[in-house]
Amino acid sequence: MKDTTGPAGPSAAIAAFAASTRYDDIPAPVLERARIHILDGLGLAVASGRFPFAAPVLAAVEELGQGPCTVIGSTKGATLRDAAMANGVLIHGLDYDDTHLQAIVHPTSAVLPAVLAIAEQKDLTGREALTAFCIGMEVAIRLGAAINGGMHHTGFHATGVIAHFSSAVAAGVLMGATERQHIDAIGIAGSTASGIQVFLEEGAWTKRLHPGWAAAGGITAATLARHGFVGPTRALEGRFGLFQTHLHDWVKDVQAQYLTEGWGETWMMADTALKPYPVCHFIHGAADAALDLYHQIDGAEIDSVDIYLARDTMKIVAEPIEQKRQARNEYEAKFSAPFVVAATLLKGRFGLPELTDEAIADPAVQALSARCTCHEDPDSLFPEYFSGGVRIRLADGRELSRHVPVNSGAGDRKMTLDETTEKFLQNTGMVIDEAAALRVRAAVVGLDDLKVTELMARLRYDAG
Repeated sequence: MKDTTGPAGPSAAIAAFAASTRYDDIPAPVLERARIHILDGLGLAVASGRFPFAAPVLAAVEELGQGPCTVIGSTKGATLRDAAMANGVLIHGLDYDDTHLQAIVHPTSAVLPAVLAIAEQKDLTGREALTAFCIGMEVAIRLGAAINGGMHHTGFHATGVIAHFSSAVAAGVLMGATERQHIDAIGIAGSTASGIQVFLEEGAWTKRLHPGWAAAGGITAATLARHGFVGPTRALEGRFGLFQTHLHDWVKDVQAQYLTEGWGETWMMADTALKPYPVCHFIHGAADAALDLYHQIDGAEIDSVDIYLARDTMKIVAEPIEQKRQARNEYEAKFSAPFVVAATLLKGRFGLPELTDEAIADPAVQALSARCTCHEDPDSLFPEYFSGGVRIRLADGRELSRHVPVNSGAGDRKMTLDETTEKFLQNTGMVIDEAAALRVRAAVVGLDDLKVTELMARLRYDAG
């Protein structure tokens, strides 16, 4: 593979990596992680069919027009970009998808929707799809690492922005783009990349749309570039490029070396964490701590709870505290550290059933959530890990505490294929029978030797 570690700017370095990397250049452990993350993403897309946001998406896509590409959970095909958009919503919609902790980005939802749609339309092989997926994942993660958390300070959903670039690159790989075409596609994507976090104010559904809309935007950018449409060559670092326009005062914290060094040598995607809980990843360390404490309190009454979180995550999952203590719907609940910790302490678990309307309205959970206070965690390992802690005071006077430095699903607690399969079967079991789910799993595990059309055919069914 060509050396891409020279002094080129970010867009040129990304383009050189994308244009020169082949399936055989990707280490076997990275390909194995890719299959695991694809399996997890597809399981989430299937499960989304049981939630209220899925039906409007499927209905809207059907109205926009039929086509040859699969929308997961529908027997009716859609056009290329509409299928990618819909599947992006379904993969990310439960906020149960993977996160690269350093990059603070959901890379599978930022890449897989575009890869599946194009590979299906072009009747490409699983090897071609895996190659594009790994390249796109690496682009999403390295761009997130370079941005260094800045977008969370300026009100942008990092995945929603970054996915335009990773989708454009992955799409270009499947289209056989040249280096120059990749540069143009990145430049074009810079003019479509957005995704504001105002949904946090009221639990709106727009965050779910961000990766899907980015997939459609990325496919558009790559296609325009392939036909000669000229994009700016410095869409990231230019005077009015992404870093300046989206990061404001935090542009000083950009670590551009992640975009210019080490391509093809270090695969950061291999460190991506899968989620054991269907909530914002920032809460996972605290949820782990609460789960441990559940087994110690033996049903004793809890007077109050202190939750410890990384400072830079507080505005997302702990502020404003009165709103976070009174989650009213699924989206508010999964971004509320008080709700998640309270429910886990009382029930000894936190899964999709804890996000139903009935579970959210549970008086006991709401009452304990109101007695939760959030603090900055002085022992946090953020952003390497989403550490967290919980201290509880019991009615009998006891105090118990637990701190989790490395959240489950990350680092040396990374989920294996067997553990991911268990999660996959739990999620798909909400919609399809186990035999059908295992056929999807077999296609993902054996994707190297299949056409992507064979995988997608197993995902065409009526979720209603």
